[in-house]
Amino acid sequence: MSKFVTSKPKSLTAGSISWLLAQTFWVGGLWLLQFVLLPAMSHSGLASMLVSDMSAVLAPLLVGLAACCAFLQLLVLVSAEGLRSMWQDMRGQLLLAVLGLAASYLLADQLWSDPRRWQLFSYLVMALCGLLLVLQPVPVSAKRKPI
Repeated sequence: MSKFVTSKPKSLTAGSISWLLAQTFWVGGLWLLQFVLLPAMSHSGLASMLVSDMSAVLAPLLVGLAACCAFLQLLVLVSAEGLRSMWQDMRGQLLLAVLGLAASYLLADQLWSDPRRWQLFSYLVMALCGLLLVLQPVPVSAKRKPI
């Protein structure tokens, strides 16, 4: 047997699997909408009003999904590594930032008359936080039995 880390099979718990699945949904969804789907719709010759209407409908739904998935990931992180990891671990800080940005994105409609710039800023920073979160290790609890 080789002594390299890549030769060892990973033992994933249910929390680790749900972490990866939730991360795939929200991070992939944010990047896919903003950098693939909307530019492809614009490039294909659809009317700009239709593209902006699709963005206005899909983006808040995706931000809500991102908030739900980030909350699930935060629960997995706290259950795997304790409550202190929410504040002291970079993963917890990124997830808290995503939850705050999602809340500000969704509340901006009620607070301002023209919130488009703030919503775009919040969306892009959430996507960046998601990208940084992808680079972090998956939380694995030593207490639980691997699947």
